[in-house]
Amino acid sequence: MSFDFIQECRKLISFDTSPLQSTVEVCEHLANLARENELYVEIQNEIQNGISQANILVRCQPFVAGDQEFLLQTHLDTVDPGSFSLWKKNSFNPFDAVIEDGKIFGLGAAEVKLDFLCKLQVMIELKKSVFKNLKPVLVGTFGEETGMQGALKLIRKNKINAKYALIGEPTNLNLVNASKGFATVEIKIPISGEEQKYKSEKSISESTSTQTKIFSGKSAHSSTPHLGESAAVKMFEFLSQMPDQVVVVDIDAGTRVNMIPNQAMIEFDVTASVQKTSTQKINYLYSAMNSVQEKMKTVVDQYFEPQHSTLSVGILRTFADYIFIGGSCRILPSVQQDIYESWMALIHQACSEVGAEFRLQDYKRPFRTTENSPFVRGAIQELEKLGLDSQCRSLASTNEASLFSRLGIECLCLGAGLREGNVHTPNEYVTISDLEKAMIFYKKMIERFCL
Repeated sequence: MSFDFIQECRKLISFDTSPLQSTVEVCEHLANLARENELYVEIQNEIQNGISQANILVRCQPFVAGDQEFLLQTHLDTVDPGSFSLWKKNSFNPFDAVIEDGKIFGLGAAEVKLDFLCKLQVMIELKKSVFKNLKPVLVGTFGEETGMQGALKLIRKNKINAKYALIGEPTNLNLVNASKGFATVEIKIPISGEEQKYKSEKSISESTSTQTKIFSGKSAHSSTPHLGESAAVKMFEFLSQMPDQVVVVDIDAGTRVNMIPNQAMIEFDVTASVQKTSTQKINYLYSAMNSVQEKMKTVVDQYFEPQHSTLSVGILRTFADYIFIGGSCRILPSVQQDIYESWMALIHQACSEVGAEFRLQDYKRPFRTTENSPFVRGAIQELEKLGLDSQCRSLASTNEASLFSRLGIECLCLGAGLREGNVHTPNEYVTISDLEKAMIFYKKMIERFCL
């Protein structure tokens, strides 16, 4: 037996696997579906930030120590849907799939829940095959949107032994053999006791002299900051023109470190009674970040867009005794590790000079699989047979390929669905015909490298 593909697409979208939710239920459902079709299933249960999560591994045959595998990987978590009121195609419910004009609309349709079903269908079709070379293993992971924790758990517990990996990514069926690396930057700027006292007194005063200014921009993913217009940058520029005696009463911008904020707000006051203000520290750090960004532009790779590494601010918040700045770096594969570290050292040094705390988290190295690889050449040939674009492309964003490639696994990314203007939006969709093409490609790749 197989399964009703469209019905299962609807079912998979109905599971809420956004960052604060769990993948346990969706993995249990997929495990039952796989077992009903005589596949071998393993569930890896983990706890992330106090929430139960799960990875699922599906094989055509039981794993035998020493077997070398062909990995098909897809993450099962999604971004947060945001305001339900924006999901008009889905009657204001992003978890209720809608099919219209050959397109499936819903959260995770393109990134990349339905990609798992495509790969599962292929595993079912090939389950009776004799795999003389590599053995296929299908993996659905959690936590891609929160540091790829599911893939990390998979690696640390030695659950796979792969030579090649096809990573699910909405690429519009284009072949991706390289992506930028990623790191989260966190800065905590201390608010002096003098400044805290001044703000406290102002908050209980009957009169106020504070001013509020709001900045608007255009949101974009931090992997493609050139497609957006940062409201945070506009606010930084405004502050850089203000006198040092400006006290920041409140500052707010963005919601995620990996997004360019489209709104920013600052409430401030001008006083001569506070000598060392947070404004001075913010301006100093902003200057240091600009200096690093200029250095990033000196290392260019025309294979990417933008063609250089980037550093962008996604969040600013005011707390009782510090101001928080959160952002992300996107690093080219051509950037040597010591160069990347020197860039981060410049920001670290600037933070030290103003007494701020600097942290780097979730660092994922860039990856590139050479076009001379038999894996890449084989993928190109299979795409050509299907009449699809076979040119190798790059991703400005980062995914699980950056982790698996560090194990010596040759990685390629591919999947149905447009990326730009589609994923991370309330209009997310994928065409059924592209899902069908993806299934054919996956089957041909398994037959080529496993049989």
